Amino acid sequence: MTKRRSRGDGSIYWEESRQRYVAEVTVGYTPAGKRRTRKRFAKTKTDAKELLKELQRELEDGVTEDRKYTVAHAVRDFLEYGLPRRSKSTVDKLTTLAETHIIPRLGARKLRELTADDVDRWLSERAQVLSTRSLREVLSLLRRSIERAQKREKVRRNVVLLCEVPEGRAGRPSKSLTFEQAEAVLRAAEGTPMRAYVVVSLLTGARTEEMRALTWSHVDLVGRPDASPPIPPHMMVWRSVREHGDTKTRKSRRSLALPKRCVEALRAHQVKQDYMRTLARERWQETGLVFSSAVGTELDAANVRRAFRKVVEKAGLEAKDWTPRELRHSFVSLLSDSGVPIEQISRLMGHNGTAVTELVYRHQLRPVIEHGAEAMDRIFLAHG
Repeated sequence: MTKRRSRGDGSIYWEESRQRYVAEVTVGYTPAGKRRTRKRFAKTKTDAKELLKELQRELEDGVTEDRKYTVAHAVRDFLEYGLPRRSKSTVDKLTTLAETHIIPRLGARKLRELTADDVDRWLSERAQVLSTRSLREVLSLLRRSIERAQKREKVRRNVVLLCEVPEGRAGRPSKSLTFEQAEAVLRAAEGTPMRAYVVVSLLTGARTEEMRALTWSHVDLVGRPDASPPIPPHMMVWRSVREHGDTKTRKSRRSLALPKRCVEALRAHQVKQDYMRTLARERWQETGLVFSSAVGTELDAANVRRAFRKVVEKAGLEAKDWTPRELRHSFVSLLSDSGVPIEQISRLMGHNGTAVTELVYRHQLRPVIEHGAEAMDRIFLAHG
């Protein structure tokens, strides 16, 4: 009679469906009390005994890797359970990155067999089609996915930590409208649903995510001219479409005076929105948003981009070369060209200081490096 193994020693048995011997050990239990096991398959009982010994050694070493767990399993698990406080748009973006750049190329690889060389080769190949920023995003997604798997004892180590982000393709540089182009875009926006959006974006420098979250309760089209000092018409940029409605930074919460052109455009837009509310009837959803869909709901970023490009095309520019965020860049350029100091521009942009303004928008800022020398030349020539 075969001697029964002691509890915890694992077991060997014949599995008819696979026509193989199975070496099996218990590695733990689920919260519901179900046993979690690791299995290895062998053609002979002798081989199965060796595999059982290997499994037991791994358990003694604290290793509970899942040999079947792939990169695709790790990434999809992270996307489903590892982003509980992220907005739907963020999850959708990361899912697109995973399904486009990670899973088709690394997904089938067993996670325990993934090497740093595999990741380096993958990054090198992706660097031909992605910008450095996008490479950093996909590598971060892979790293966090493996970290999650590591914490759940699916794999022992995270080889992504050994890899560096290579130089990717040059991204599409942001640019700004010239004064003539800006006027052409403003004219082209007349009579379109994008008129107020374009006018306010260009003349206040608000971010696209701030514009889409702006509510009428944060817009004052009258101001208080009798106050001391007088308060002009303004809008309070206190929200964005980011998670929890927060602005990008604390300094991004700001109140911006509205130029007359903005006030006129917003008043006309208010009338049009009231008309849309009447047409929509019971389909209208009262969100209080300034810029909304035909039924009052939040605008989708892709729809805003398409509508903006129609305006750009009408203005005689190449539509595919422009996005709504470049209205913000144009705002900086136009102010800088008119001599507004960078400190004031920085405050209007909602930046923590001038460093960000200079770093991100330096190509829109009027060159001032040589002005000190020019001033000194004028001073000393005048007294020479």
